[in-house]
Amino acid sequence: MALGATACGSDSGGGDSKTIKLVAADYGDKASNASKVYWKDVAKDFEKANKGYKVDVQVINWNEIDKQVKNMIQAGNEPDLLQTGGYADKVADDLLYKVDEVTSSKTRKNLIQSFAKAGEVEGTQYGIPWVSSSRVLFYNKKILDKAGVKTPPKTWDELAAAAKKIKDKKAADTPYALPLGPEETQGETMIWEMGNGGGYTDAGGKYTLDSPKNVETFEWLQKNLVKPGLTYSNPASTDRKTAFADFAAGKVGMLNGHPSLITMAKEGKVDYGVVPIPGKDGPLKSTLGVADWMMAFKDGGAEKEGVKKFLDFTYSKKMLKFDEMYNFPPVTQDAMEQMQSSGKHKDLEPFFKELPNAKFYPLGDPSWDVVSAEMKKTGGKAAQEDPKKVLGDLQKKAEEAAANK
Repeated sequence: MALGATACGSDSGGGDSKTIKLVAADYGDKASNASKVYWKDVAKDFEKANKGYKVDVQVINWNEIDKQVKNMIQAGNEPDLLQTGGYADKVADDLLYKVDEVTSSKTRKNLIQSFAKAGEVEGTQYGIPWVSSSRVLFYNKKILDKAGVKTPPKTWDELAAAAKKIKDKKAADTPYALPLGPEETQGETMIWEMGNGGGYTDAGGKYTLDSPKNVETFEWLQKNLVKPGLTYSNPASTDRKTAFADFAAGKVGMLNGHPSLITMAKEGKVDYGVVPIPGKDGPLKSTLGVADWMMAFKDGGAEKEGVKKFLDFTYSKKMLKFDEMYNFPPVTQDAMEQMQSSGKHKDLEPFFKELPNAKFYPLGDPSWDVVSAEMKKTGGKAAQEDPKKVLGDLQKKAEEAAANK
């Protein structure tokens, strides 16, 4: 269900070329930081600066946005702009403008180039980076101290041992939070698989979802975290939002997190620390890097010039506000300079440090969005059922998706 629509009274009806329809994902965890608050402000200021234009915004939660956008496309009701987690499948269906068609050269030059390049399919950019983040291990200092864990873990075995101490001392409701629910199964999965030298694709870009190393990873998780009761009883139905809220409430000892958890932990008065994510034999040399995307649809209804005006306005005037609202590392150079020089974002330095070596999902593969959606549906079951079968079924679907794109 859509969590909100703005728009200063505007209406997208009837194909009005001066009305820009934007569909966006919700990054908030409560009413005060819901993304519709941000977009309402952007719409109001853009309309004030560009007389005659209206912006109609629909904000949808992460669990529903892919499905709702798919329905919009099938009904021939594409938005003009979409801000979500992936773009390549829309490129394969020839739905999107090239980035240089809907942005000025100034806007494009202001993007951090490693992320701009991640928005390319076969050398042409279609995805405009919206936010970036990397992942680290968060831990509750009070809980680890109560459990007698003197240093945060560097390896899987150390993490399992620390989680067992937390359980034995009853220091937390959940020693380690393992969210493999549909919100972001693909993220937590990739982090763990990288810790064992695995991942989603081989060097040639072919899917390897059921590789021996990936199967071994889930066998370890079952044996060392799930079955001993050191994490949630049903990880496959537990979303990241739940894990983050539990950590901010002081109920979780350790979990993998991104920068927005910093704000939540501070608001919950949790004395936390962060370290590189443990791998099987030591800390990960490459963590998970994530970028979300903005994209422009060719058949959305608004005039291209208006879409370009809105994107240039948003990326030049409003990015810093969004980054600071959710404490995300920025994707624009001017916002990065402001955040690094202000002295207000020391807590992001561990993430800035990890980002240059981060590994990304196979974003430029047109089949990735289909594969990611399948992983969200069933991937978490690998932590409780036969991982070889669960991952094998996903591999078959991935190969089918790749063959159809």
